[in-house]
Amino acid sequence: MHTWIWLLLLLVVLVLAGLGTLTWLGRKRPLALYAWTCRRALAKAGLRQHFVPSSQGPLSVFVGGSGPLLLLLHGAGDQAGTWAKVVPALLGHYRLILPDLAGHGDSAPATGTIEAAAIVAGLEAVIGAEAQGEPLTVIGNSLGGWMAMVLAQRHPDWVARVIAVNGGALKGSSGSVNLLPGTRREAQETMAQLRDPSNPAVPDFVLDDMVRRGKSSPLRRFVATVNTTMGDWTLDEAQLRSIETPVTLLWGTADQLMTLGYAQRMASVLPHADLIPIARCGHIPQQEAPERFQEALLKVLGEAGA
Repeated sequence: MHTWIWLLLLLVVLVLAGLGTLTWLGRKRPLALYAWTCRRALAKAGLRQHFVPSSQGPLSVFVGGSGPLLLLLHGAGDQAGTWAKVVPALLGHYRLILPDLAGHGDSAPATGTIEAAAIVAGLEAVIGAEAQGEPLTVIGNSLGGWMAMVLAQRHPDWVARVIAVNGGALKGSSGSVNLLPGTRREAQETMAQLRDPSNPAVPDFVLDDMVRRGKSSPLRRFVATVNTTMGDWTLDEAQLRSIETPVTLLWGTADQLMTLGYAQRMASVLPHADLIPIARCGHIPQQEAPERFQEALLKVLGEAGA
């Protein structure tokens, strides 16, 4: 048989094997496959991944575009690919910096607890390497919104504006949601509290993967510090009042973890804050309602002149 026929047969086998692997991942590891797809989308949009040295080890950062600087921060247990659906609309107008927070995605450390101090130190290293003294707008979802306010409080000369997306740093409880469900039923309840009721039900195989992944996820490694060092990085009302940086709170109103009431409390304390609700949307608007989130975000950025 001719060599080219053998090569063709080999190619067919490899393609079928690849499809089989993707099918298996789609059913057994859907969250990992989704994260991989989102990160691939960042690269296809034109961002390049590289690593910034830090005291925590190498930190993964996706960068690209030109113009005013936007630093986009994901939430606990998430990764930079969470912004994939809005990146194309931003790339033509801004220089984007999308890090994996310390202990998340491809960023060190790979094991052990994830301290808030390590996340802050990692972000300081990323800003030092990428911004090179230019003030930036920080857009953060959930934990990312909290870290954005911490950065604004610690480095007011670095941060020109904060856009917090269902996330903040104010001490005091918000909603109560089990973020580390141990059963499919608990995972179902968790997702119902984090998303708007109008959304389709989450499939059982995804709920099962939530339970499996939660046993060793970055979220669990971060939550492990809740009774030790995490509280050192929340801000009281006096500290929030000291933040002179303009803050916009973009808020999915269906979120039962970081409720609209929590956002209203922050808006009443921050000196320069406005609150923009996003109806029929929960805790992660950039994923749940990307078109409406993108519209609101571009409007905020345009009004801010960022």
